[in-house]
Amino acid sequence: MKVLDLFSGIGGFSLGLEWAGMETIAMCEKDKFCRQVLAKHWPDITIHEDIRDLNGKDYKGSIDVVCGGFPCQPFSVAGKQLGKADDRHLWPEMLRVIKESAPAWVIGENVSGFVRMALDDVCSDLEGEGYRVQSFIIPACAVEAHHRRDRCWVVAYSESERVQRLRSCGLEESHAHGPALLPLCEGKGFGSTYWETEPDVDRVVDGVPNRVDRIKSLGNAVVPQLVQRIGEMIYAEHQRCG
Repeated sequence: MKVLDLFSGIGGFSLGLEWAGMETIAMCEKDKFCRQVLAKHWPDITIHEDIRDLNGKDYKGSIDVVCGGFPCQPFSVAGKQLGKADDRHLWPEMLRVIKESAPAWVIGENVSGFVRMALDDVCSDLEGEGYRVQSFIIPACAVEAHHRRDRCWVVAYSESERVQRLRSCGLEESHAHGPALLPLCEGKGFGSTYWETEPDVDRVVDGVPNRVDRIKSLGNAVVPQLVQRIGEMIYAEHQRCG
């Protein structure tokens, strides 16, 4: 499965989805330091700088997944919580790219404050484009990370794509409305994860290059082990009909 990774940060989405068997073919990230990290670890793929300049039509037919942790500042308790009034509210741009590229799957991520302020709108937007949508609050500790870090995850699947694939393997169209990601709803699928020792604090002490950039990019990052679990379920469902 091919991935278009928006608001890529330092690559947590792409890393987790690669562990799940997918391949990122393009990224988009505005922060210069993060782009340098991405270029180091994914030197052979396109990295767009600004989502406002990204034409999703360039990827229509060549990707299966659009993913992205669209900016959380409009919804974070650490900010003013201006929601859609915040000029950093970039969900409309992510939605535009989804419309233009027409992926089978969409994965979105944001802070828990997003649930109260914008989740209904995001789900409605995706449903209006023909996606079946499920949302979840999943903390980092669900994959045994050593912190809670509640995040809202939105997973959407194209209804037309699902019907077409089920027909191709001889199933009734009525089955198209079955629970594609029910294990997530039931709290299953997040088994034991082996964690090596947490990163040493000496990586962020005074004197280490890019200390502030490192802290900021790590703080904004998703937990790739959690993305991997979501990706594995999506990959299994996508492969079910071959």
